[in-house]
Amino acid sequence: MPSHSTINKVTRPPKQTLHFFDMANPIIYVPLFKKVFPKNTYQRAVDVTILFLLFCLLIFRLLSFNNHGLAWFLAFLCELWFTFNWVLIVCTRWTPMLYKTFPERLQQQVPELPPVDVFVTTADPVLEPPILTMNTVLSVLAVDYPANKVACYVSDDGCSPIILYSLVAASKFAKLWVPFCKKYNVQVRAPFRYFLDESKPSISNSRDFQKEWQNMKEEYEQLCRSIENAAHQPFPIGLTGELAIFSNTEVRDHSAIVKVLWENEEGISDGVPHVIYISREKRPKHPHHYKAGAMNVLTRVSGLMTNVPFMLNLDCEMFVNNTQIIRHAMCLMLGSKNERDCGFVQSPQFFYDRPEDLLLLHEYVGKGIVGIQGPFYGGTGCFHRRKVIYGLWPDEVENQGKSYDYELLKEYGNSKEFITSAAHALKGNTDYSTSNLSKSLEAAHQVASCSYEYGTGWGKKGIAHQTLQPFWGVPAPGGPAMMVQQKRWATGLLEILFQQTQSDNCFAMLFFQPFASSLTPISCPSCHIGHASCQFAFKISLIGVVQEPGIYFIIAPFVIYNLYTLSEFIRTGFPVYSWWVGQRMARVVTVTAWLFGVINVILKLIGLSEMVFEITQKGQSTSSDGGDDDEDKFVFDESPVFVSVTTVVLVHLTALATGFWAHDHYQ
Repeated sequence: MPSHSTINKVTRPPKQTLHFFDMANPIIYVPLFKKVFPKNTYQRAVDVTILFLLFCLLIFRLLSFNNHGLAWFLAFLCELWFTFNWVLIVCTRWTPMLYKTFPERLQQQVPELPPVDVFVTTADPVLEPPILTMNTVLSVLAVDYPANKVACYVSDDGCSPIILYSLVAASKFAKLWVPFCKKYNVQVRAPFRYFLDESKPSISNSRDFQKEWQNMKEEYEQLCRSIENAAHQPFPIGLTGELAIFSNTEVRDHSAIVKVLWENEEGISDGVPHVIYISREKRPKHPHHYKAGAMNVLTRVSGLMTNVPFMLNLDCEMFVNNTQIIRHAMCLMLGSKNERDCGFVQSPQFFYDRPEDLLLLHEYVGKGIVGIQGPFYGGTGCFHRRKVIYGLWPDEVENQGKSYDYELLKEYGNSKEFITSAAHALKGNTDYSTSNLSKSLEAAHQVASCSYEYGTGWGKKGIAHQTLQPFWGVPAPGGPAMMVQQKRWATGLLEILFQQTQSDNCFAMLFFQPFASSLTPISCPSCHIGHASCQFAFKISLIGVVQEPGIYFIIAPFVIYNLYTLSEFIRTGFPVYSWWVGQRMARVVTVTAWLFGVINVILKLIGLSEMVFEITQKGQSTSSDGGDDDEDKFVFDESPVFVSVTTVVLVHLTALATGFWAHDHYQ
């Protein structure tokens, strides 16, 4: 994306914040959101206690070097690293904050709601089942927001005819699904989550609802069957009609494809939003930058077709869980004093069948990060201001007035149509044209080409700010798929770390969240492997003997930390068993996915390999609570990703056996 990573002042337009029905009875402006600071006295006390005990442990190690030698020194280094990491964690959790929005006030303050473009990205129809992507699209199309203010762009980075086929079928189903959801105020608007056994209409429901519910369920099952049957054909479906364009394409070698599949031409607010399919051009000799490149293309194509002020990007499995999510985001965007206060709105991502994976992280760390600087961009579930993504400060537009520097806009590429639309967006023009999308198709193909970004400012810098309610996604189905996901996250965090160390203001950012999170993939594998291997290699206890008073500085942090994390699970509403499973999986993830993530980044830094974006396999849950016993099991198969954790287990067992043997021998 173009340069400039900050936002600048644009005062709130009076017409959007204060309206008069008559001079005698003005509508008084009330805030659209407020900041809430939860009390965390208990958490602070525990965090400081653990930190104090860790410092005591380090002092104990230093004073005991002469009695224990090299192994003691290695233990000291591990604990010093962990203490430093804990300092960063304490800083990020110290002042939690969250935003409470008031969407019921939005219509009063802003009678004319701004339009929003929604981007849904998918890249592999095998690892990311098309029916899952279609559920995300359907939940977007049925969102509680005027349909003539929403456009859904689907990016197919795998150039798959099955995705286009599925999207055409889903668009037809949406004409039934969207009115049904709005008529009966359906809260879960992803059909595969809604049509579970537990959601069957009860006897108390009206006969009309029961009949429509059954008809809708049958229509959805027919949609699923048609997509599944098409996907299982030897050569994906017949390449005729709209699909004929795929007859001479390959995944990494094809021209740009842009198709308007449904257009809300009449601008009906309670109809179905626009649906646009995009598969950007790819050529073997041109780097495409994975998802980031796809997002750049989506930004440019949508800038030509709809050019609305706000954009939301979603992964293919991140369906809308809150029907008013766009209204909540607009409360933050439009309720801020100026655009510097709110560059983007980031929603956390939770998983349906494994909510504890990320919910606890958001509850006890994410809110603290918001209290420091606002959240960092999570890669998905984020509302952006278009003018900020374009990279120019609003002041630069205001100061020049109508005589805008045309040469400055050259950094957006050589499309005159796109430059015109970018200037239109940067000037804050509210005359949005979201009809007759087809007239922009030729220019859209141009900006979706693989060579368009050469010599431009696309892909340079990014920005950050506020947080919102979560989107819900589908977790990896287990085993290696989950490890791939975790490795990708670890790799990304470490890349952020090394990018920060190369920046001019790195020191100022040390205590911000990305740096703190980036250290975790490094510290955890070394601690898990180091302690047991040292004990085995040197035959020296790393925790001392019971008679030494310093042993309490080792035991106390361990006991307090585990009891505190257990209380976090219980306070958040999870059973004790979830805590136990989480503790075990934390050890598995750190010495598999995170260890490989560290290795990947090191190999990239020394120039021995290039980073590859690995797509995580997605799956669908079959029950509302993920209660299937088989689905709750984590499968360890023949994947090489488990070699490291197996090795660590063997080292621990060997150390344990050696310790018992030595004890019996000296007895």
